[in-house]
Amino acid sequence: MRPVPKLVVATATLAALYAALSSRGAGRLVARAQDFVGMAGLPPAGPRPAYGANSVPAPVLEVDGIPVHVEGQGDEVLLMLHGWPDTCRLWDAQVAGLREQVRCVRFTLPGFDPARGPRPMSLAQTLDLIDRVAEAVSPHRPLTLLLHDWGCVFGYEYALTHPARVRGLIGVDIGDAGSRAHARSLTLADKLMVASYQLWLAAAWRIGGAAGDAMSRYFARIARAPADPDAVSCAMSYPYYLAWTGAYADIARRMRRGFEPPCPMLYLYGRRKPLMFHSPSWAAALAQRPGHRVVALDAGHWLMLERPAEFNRAVRDWLATDHGR
Repeated sequence: MRPVPKLVVATATLAALYAALSSRGAGRLVARAQDFVGMAGLPPAGPRPAYGANSVPAPVLEVDGIPVHVEGQGDEVLLMLHGWPDTCRLWDAQVAGLREQVRCVRFTLPGFDPARGPRPMSLAQTLDLIDRVAEAVSPHRPLTLLLHDWGCVFGYEYALTHPARVRGLIGVDIGDAGSRAHARSLTLADKLMVASYQLWLAAAWRIGGAAGDAMSRYFARIARAPADPDAVSCAMSYPYYLAWTGAYADIARRMRRGFEPPCPMLYLYGRRKPLMFHSPSWAAALAQRPGHRVVALDAGHWLMLERPAEFNRAVRDWLATDHGR
């Protein structure tokens, strides 16, 4: 077991205590706990969203030891990036619904495949991996990115640093998170909730071993994450640790300034969450820009699984528009 810095433990504990103390009385405290449990937007007693029943086909190629799955047809390439604690299975319903119109490309981020073990990557390494996959599947034509959670963080950064390779962005549930405008839109309790779960997962990665796995699986269960909790490990939590220890400082500085998409963007988000990962002003401004679109669905954080038909229809409709051809 790796030793965990006392600052991480203390901050995580204090954040959780302050989050609890911010609620007045037992009734309010229970309500805040239910909000936290319902982070995926589902009632605590309801079923969690789940991946599709079909298995992912054999990979078409490997990039740096990472299996890359390609399905579908056409010149349009949709490169899909997931977040915590998911794998490329997150996009099962999108591949099934979109592969007649586009080529769907997906892979599991390093460290997120339980069969392959831990593999933390720096920001530069992650962007390089995305670029190598993009070059392998679409060497002569820019592609569109479909992104969720940490996939948004990495994908937005890739689009900003490789604008010639990206013709369109589809961001899911993560907008200008971390910007000054977003910070102003959050209450103190909201900010403490974010700090609590992120520091919990950062500590899980640093502690490692069976204890770190148990911490990660615990939070995956209460967040109603679609991944099988038994397949979740602390190896998936390295982005939180790197973010809180300053390794993603470049992203943090960019995020504080706000996110300005370098190309046309479709932004989809779930309305049924205890807090939003975008500022209202950012979403309103984005919706007014030509070639951009904002769609809110009656869902939680994993809206592509909770509302697959509506989600796919919004993606198809936007892809049919002239967003950079």
